[in-house]
Amino acid sequence: MSLRLNVVANLSSQLYSSIVAIIIVPFYVKSMGAEAYGLVGFFSMLQVWFGVLDLGLTPTIARETSRFFGGALSFKDYRILFRSLTVIFVGVALVGGGVMLMLAPLISDGWLQVRELPTSDVVVSVQIMAVTVAMRWMGGLYRGVITGSERLVWLSGFNGVVATLRFVVVLVAMAIWGFEPVVFFIYQLVVAAIELGVLGWMALRLITIPEMKGKGGQWSFVSIKPLLRFSLTIAFTSSIWVFVTQTDKLILSGVLSLSEYAYFTLAVLVASGITIVTGPLSSALLPRLARLHAEGNGAEISKLYNRFAQLVSVVAVSLMVTMAGCSEALLYAWTGDREISIAATPILRLYALGNGLLALSSFPFYLQYARGSLRWHLIGSVLLLVLLIPTTVMAAVKVGAVGSGYVWFTINALYLFGWVAYVHSKIEPGLHKNWIVNNVLIIMLPTGIVGVVLTMMFPSFQYHRGIAFVEVAIFSTFCLSTAVLCSSEARRLMISLVRRRLV
Repeated sequence: MSLRLNVVANLSSQLYSSIVAIIIVPFYVKSMGAEAYGLVGFFSMLQVWFGVLDLGLTPTIARETSRFFGGALSFKDYRILFRSLTVIFVGVALVGGGVMLMLAPLISDGWLQVRELPTSDVVVSVQIMAVTVAMRWMGGLYRGVITGSERLVWLSGFNGVVATLRFVVVLVAMAIWGFEPVVFFIYQLVVAAIELGVLGWMALRLITIPEMKGKGGQWSFVSIKPLLRFSLTIAFTSSIWVFVTQTDKLILSGVLSLSEYAYFTLAVLVASGITIVTGPLSSALLPRLARLHAEGNGAEISKLYNRFAQLVSVVAVSLMVTMAGCSEALLYAWTGDREISIAATPILRLYALGNGLLALSSFPFYLQYARGSLRWHLIGSVLLLVLLIPTTVMAAVKVGAVGSGYVWFTINALYLFGWVAYVHSKIEPGLHKNWIVNNVLIIMLPTGIVGVVLTMMFPSFQYHRGIAFVEVAIFSTFCLSTAVLCSSEARRLMISLVRRRLV
C-alpha cells in the first residue's frame, strides 16, 4: 500500500472527523445547554484516561502486525500473540468499565459541580459513559491490527462514517427522543457497539490465512514475555502522557462549574485540532518505520524522518500561529457567541501554541519506536511528569484554566528546544542541528513573524460575525502559504502535484 495514499487517507479522515466534531459543538451547546455539554466534555476526558489501562498493548500489536507482514514473525507465533492480547483486552475492559460503573454515583455527587441538571440523570449518564468508554477502548486492539497491516485507507473511511454517526446523526436522534444527556449517551453506546463489531470483523479478516485456518495455536502469556519490556515501556510512557495532557482537564472538571468547564472544553477542542490534523502523519509513519527497521533500511528511515518532520512543521506551525493570532475572531466565527469568545480566547491561544510545539517534539519517539527501544522516551516522560504535574495542579487551582494554559505552553517549549536536542544527540549524534534548523525553525520563524504582523494589522474585535470569518480565512491563508514556501519538502510536493495535473 502506498505510504502517500495512507497519509492522504488518514489526513482526510482526521480532518473530516475533527472538522465535523468542531463545527457541530455550537449546536450541542445551544440545544442541550452549556451544563449538559460539560458532561460531554467530561465523557471525552474519560476516554483518554481509560487509555491508561492499555498497558502499551495497542502500539505493540500494531508493531508486531507490521513485523508479521514484513516477514519477521511467523503466522503461528503472531496468531498466538493476537489471541493472548485479546484475552487481556477483554479482561481489562470488563474490570475497568466495571469500576467506573460502580463509581458513577460518587463522581456525579462528589466531583462534578452540577448546578441545574437532575442528579439522577447525571448518574445514569456517567454509568452509560463507563460502558461506552470500555467498548471504544476495546476497539483499540483491532485498530492496532488494521494500522499495522497498513490498511489505513479502509480505516480512514470507516472512521469518517463513525464520526458522522457520533457527531451529526446524534442530533437527529435527540430531535426525535429529546435533547437530554441520557439520550445523547445511549445513542453513543449504540454507535460504540457497531464500531467495535465492524473493527473486529475487519481485523480478523486481515489476519486469517485460509490455508492456515485452525493452525494458529491457542493463547498463551508466554508469547507476550519477549514483548513485555517494549509494551510496558510504552504503557508507562503512555500513562505518563495521559497524566501530562489530561491532569488539567481532570482538575478543572472538579474545580469549575459544568458550564464553565464547557467553555474550557470548547477552547481545548479547537486547540486539539493541531494534534488531530498532524496525528495521521505519524499514524502512517510509525508502521512504515517499523517495517524499514525490520528490513535494515536505515537510509530510508532517515529520509522519511526528515521529510515528515517538515510536513508536520508546515501543518502544526501554520495552525498554531493562526489560532493564537486570531483566536477571538475564530471563536466568534465558530460559535456566534461573544461571551464564549471573550472567555475562551486566552485559553485557546495558550493551548494552541503548546499543542503546536507538542506535535514537533514527538518526533524522537518515532525513531525509538521503530528501533524497539524507548529508553530516552521513558526518561523524558518521567521528567515531564515531575515538572508538569505539580505546576499544573497549582496553576489550575489558583488561577484556573488560563494558569493551566501558561504551564502547558511553557513546558512544551522547554521540551522541544531542550530535551529533544539531548535525545537526538544520544540516539543519532549530529542529527539535531540540521533537523531543528531545516525542518522546524526555517518554517516556524517566518510564519510566526507573518502572524505577528497580521495581528497588528487587524483592528480590535468589534465587528460582525461574517467579518470574523474573513479575518480567519486571510490569517490562515497567509500563514499556510508562508509555511509551505519555507519548506523544501512542501514545495516539492506542490510542484509534483502541479506537474501531474498538467500532464
